[in-house]
Amino acid sequence: MASIPAHEEGPQGHATHDVTNQPPALAPYDAADDTALLEGLRREGAGWAEEGLRRLGLRAGSAEAQEWAELANRYEPELRTHDRYGNRIDEVEFHPSWHHLMRVAVTEGLAATPWAEDRPGAHVARTAGGLVWGHTEAGHGCPTSMTYAAVPALRRQPELAKVYEPLLTGREYDPGLRVPTEKRGLLAGMGMTEKQGGSDVRTNTTTATPSAEPGVYTLRGHKWFTSAPMCDVFLVLAQAPDGLSCFLVPRILPDGSRNTFRIQRLKDKLGNRSNASSEPEFDGTVAWLVGSEGQGVKTIIEMVNCTRLDCVMSSATLMRKTLVEAGHHVRHRSAFGARLVDQPLMRNVLADLALESEAATTLTLRLAGAADRAVRGDAGEAAFRRIATAVGKYWVTKRGPAFTAEALECLGGNGYVEESGMPRHYREAPLLSIWEGSGNVNALDVLRALRREPGTADALFAELALAQGADARLDAAVDRLRDGLSKGSESGARRLVERMALTLQASLLVRHAPSPVADAFCASRLGGDWGHAFGTLSDAADVDAILRRALAAAA
Repeated sequence: MASIPAHEEGPQGHATHDVTNQPPALAPYDAADDTALLEGLRREGAGWAEEGLRRLGLRAGSAEAQEWAELANRYEPELRTHDRYGNRIDEVEFHPSWHHLMRVAVTEGLAATPWAEDRPGAHVARTAGGLVWGHTEAGHGCPTSMTYAAVPALRRQPELAKVYEPLLTGREYDPGLRVPTEKRGLLAGMGMTEKQGGSDVRTNTTTATPSAEPGVYTLRGHKWFTSAPMCDVFLVLAQAPDGLSCFLVPRILPDGSRNTFRIQRLKDKLGNRSNASSEPEFDGTVAWLVGSEGQGVKTIIEMVNCTRLDCVMSSATLMRKTLVEAGHHVRHRSAFGARLVDQPLMRNVLADLALESEAATTLTLRLAGAADRAVRGDAGEAAFRRIATAVGKYWVTKRGPAFTAEALECLGGNGYVEESGMPRHYREAPLLSIWEGSGNVNALDVLRALRREPGTADALFAELALAQGADARLDAAVDRLRDGLSKGSESGARRLVERMALTLQASLLVRHAPSPVADAFCASRLGGDWGHAFGTLSDAADVDAILRRALAAAA
């Protein structure tokens, strides 16, 4: 072997490109190695799914799956409006890595499978699976989420559900545009918003004209933000003669011809690069009525409950993923004479992030448990789900961007480089507070529920009462919250919902987390013993105990 020229050696005789003081690759790791997640899985009635979740965690943390995630975002989907002969095809092409990710997600039951299972805890198991498989990348969670959410809405039209539900709830990923009933599995999307109204869907201008055949309409209009346009069927809102209504739109009609679904362009988005979001145009597009004319919003409300839960889940997943990345980095990186993980201020930052992550994960699984029991007929859980999901959607998704930025900062300049994956997570985080209603929409929805559905407040305080007497700071927060509900105003809606979220998270941690976690959360989030950034826990916090619980996967 040739010797290294002297001018290329450093003062200790090392080549200048030798790598020292850099962490090894995190993968492979176990993405399910999360104590709070596994405890919540068992507590919410899905302990039977733990073995499968562990297996999925190893796959999510594998070098192969992590590479799929990186490639699916590097090679973005491409729109093909026409084939080589000039025929309109409106297809979107994806990198093979996208299909690998989708295949695992569907096979593992992360789309609509729970609706076909009669086993208690099925919806919890799916949510836990999302918390684990989401350690790969977030974009492909969009079509699985919409497919999951489409089923309860589609059931408003039993004859359509009978045809499509078995294919939506199956575990076979069968990409490509073909007659839906000839495929082994289907994916569903949604087309709700339009350029003139956004979340105000009642201002939609897309029209639905009845045909001679009962229940069949033709649509004409332009949707503004329709993600995953390669899905097989879409639930679409349009103005029928009796008002805003919901319709099922297939990409391919039963006779094998292409329905008119002209994709005008793909959105150039801040994040979520792996997933295509489009503007489709309808012009004589065939659609089937779902529910009754004029009941479009009521028909899709159950769909919104489902997708909002998935927004909370995805934010909690990003928190956990970036916490694991940060924990791994600081275990292997040294600065100023000591490993970062041994330096008190860095430990404070990590412990503060760990509190936020555990609170988000615990709330997510509680919401999934409420959803699971609500769909099985529990009226009290349905009322709790109604308000707590909107509260969680507002708060957890708001915390995601700040959390991800702090975790990125733990890596320093390394975290600002695309190869680390952290910029991708950072770009992804804001989406979840926008999708299914921005912060204002969700905060006002909480007020609406409190005013129009009094049982929701009763359900929330019944939940909070389960921790009564366990922590004086929590008891005082519940009293303040009860007083605040009577004074709620639109201009103060965000402040009220923030207090609701923190109080609910604290109550869950007081009941279910070890005392160092619950005490530090109550002291910082409820007791005011906290600054205005992560890493400002007081010296009284048991940082060591919090980190031992949170960072096993990063070891």
